[in-house]
Amino acid sequence: MFNFSKRISSYILLVIALLSIPLIAMQYTSEVNWTLFDFLMASFLLITALILIEITLQKFKNKTYKFTVVFLIIFLFLLLWGDLSIGIF
Repeated sequence: MFNFSKRISSYILLVIALLSIPLIAMQYTSEVNWTLFDFLMASFLLITALILIEITLQKFKNKTYKFTVVFLIIFLFLLLWGDLSIGIF
């Protein structure tokens, strides 16, 4: 079983890899225009969601509860991301 600190460090590497996609895209096109605030907000949202998912997976024993809570975390993350990026509401 992974150590908790190893999982967190792998999550941080995942966030860096995901955030490198818009950073690279900004070099090749003018359609992607992220500011420092965008990168900070995206990294905060991603890390928070991943840590909440990790805590959920360790706390709940029932697979139904795990699935439901993880689904809710992902849904709320995507809803908040969409609202911040294009203003759904």
